[in-house]
Amino acid sequence: MRKLEIHPEVYEELEAARSWYEDRLGGLGAKFLDQIDLAMTAIQKSPEVWPLHFHGTRRYLVHRFPFAILYRYTEFFISETSPHFTFSS
Repeated sequence: MRKLEIHPEVYEELEAARSWYEDRLGGLGAKFLDQIDLAMTAIQKSPEVWPLHFHGTRRYLVHRFPFAILYRYTEFFISETSPHFTFSS
């Protein structure tokens, strides 16, 4: 499995999202983080599966939450550039 490098600001953004979900419904923040963990594992196992997005990044849409993970990868590592809320119609 490829090494995953996470930008330090990602942790702050994930914590803010977790807190937001937890404020809406007890336990929802933990479910959000569970989905993030599943996403990270899926990206590490098969980073080339998700579609190209902008400027060489790829985008993984998180299940059950309006959230996307943008990342770049090479043969040796994956660099998560930005998780962000996304809304699809």
